[in-house]
Amino acid sequence: MAVADEETGKIQIPAPPRRKGIGVRTWVVVSELGQSLLEEVGKHSIMRRTGLPARDLRVLDPVLSYPSSILGRERAIVINLEHIKAIITAKEVLMINSTSPLIIQFLQDLRHRISRSGPAPPQPSMEGDMEYHADEVPWGSPSFQEHSELKDGNRTMEEPVAASPKLPSFEFRALEACLESACRCLESETQTLQEEAYPALDELTSKISTLNLERVRQIKSRLVAISGRVQKVRDELEHLLDDDNDMAEMYLTEKLVAQSMDQSSREGAYNAENEVDDKRSEESKSDDSSEISTSLKLNIEELEMLLEAYFVQIDGILQKLSDMSEYVDDTEDCINIMLDDKQNQLLEMGVMLSTANMILNAGIVVVGLFGMNIGISLFDGQPTQFWATVCGTVGGCVALYLFAIGWGKKKNLLAL
Repeated sequence: MAVADEETGKIQIPAPPRRKGIGVRTWVVVSELGQSLLEEVGKHSIMRRTGLPARDLRVLDPVLSYPSSILGRERAIVINLEHIKAIITAKEVLMINSTSPLIIQFLQDLRHRISRSGPAPPQPSMEGDMEYHADEVPWGSPSFQEHSELKDGNRTMEEPVAASPKLPSFEFRALEACLESACRCLESETQTLQEEAYPALDELTSKISTLNLERVRQIKSRLVAISGRVQKVRDELEHLLDDDNDMAEMYLTEKLVAQSMDQSSREGAYNAENEVDDKRSEESKSDDSSEISTSLKLNIEELEMLLEAYFVQIDGILQKLSDMSEYVDDTEDCINIMLDDKQNQLLEMGVMLSTANMILNAGIVVVGLFGMNIGISLFDGQPTQFWATVCGTVGGCVALYLFAIGWGKKKNLLAL
C-alpha cells in the first residue's frame, strides 16, 4: 500500500516483505551424537549436501504420494516408509519438520538409539596398511603384550584379549530406527483392525443387518489398504535382499573409508614415484581396490541380517492380514449361504401360495357356475343340497392342494 510522506509530500511504496527462497523448508537434522536441530535449507543446498538428484527429493515431498521405497545412493540413503521420509548420510539424518505425533515419537526413538550406541567407531588411519584399534590388536604382534598389560597387569602374552562387539555404522543404526518405527506403526494398525474386525464379523454372522453390513464393508476397505501398504514394504525389502549391489550402496561409512584410502594411496604413490616404478604402484593400487571391494562384499552380511530381521517381521504382519482376509472371505461365504437358504425358503413359499391360488381359482369357477341366472332343479331342492355343494367344493379344493404339495415333495421340488 502506497504511503504519502508528510514532509516532502511524495508517495513512497514500501518494500515487499522478504520471502523465503524457492524450495526452502525447515528440516530436522539429527547428528551422529544424537543431537537434533532445525535448519531452513533449500532444495539445491540439500542436493549439494547429500549428492541426491531432484527426483529423489521429490519422493520425500509430503504433498505428493509415493509408494514405500528405500533408495541407496552414492552419499545418502533415501527412506520413504509410511510416515517416515528421511535422508540418511554417514554423519546425520535429515527429515522435513512435522508436528505429527508419529514423527515426534520417531525422532525420540532415533535420538535414543543413536545416543545409546554412542558415536561411530574411529576409522582406520591411512598412513599405513591398517591401524588396529585398542581391542583389535592382532595376535602375535609386538604391541599385543603391552596392550594386555595396560588392560590387566596379571595377564600374560598367552592370554588373548576379548574383542569388544563392533558397533554398527551410523547409517545402519538410523536405518534400523526407520524400519522399526514403520513396522511398529503397521503392527499397531493391524492389531487395531483385528480387534474391530473379528467381533464385527461374528456379529454379522449371527444377525444380518444394514448396520452390520456397513461396518464390515468399512473394515474390508481398511484391510485392503493396509495389506497393500504392508505388501509394498515387504516387496521393497525383498528387492534389497535379492540385490547385493543395492545393499553395497548403503555402506556409506565404508565408502568414505575407501575414498580416503584411495586418496592416501595416490598421495603415497605420487611421493614415492622416484623410488618405485610405475608397474609396482599400479599393482599396489589394484591390490588395494580388490581388498576394498572384498571387504565390502564381506560386510554385506551385516546389512543382510538387519534387513532379514525386519523382513520376517513384515512377513508376519502380512500373514496376519492374510488370515484376516481369509476370515472375511469365509464370513462372506457363510452370509451368501444363509441368504441363499432364505431365498430358497421364499421360493418354496411362493410355490405354495401359487398352488393355493390355483386351487382357489378352481373353487371360484364352481361358485361362478352356480351363480348364473339360470333355472335348474338344484335350486328348487332342500337347503341340505346347498350345504352339500359348498362342503364338496371346499373339500375338493383342499384335496387338490394336498395332492399338489405331496406331488412336489415326491419330485423333490419342495423341501418341506
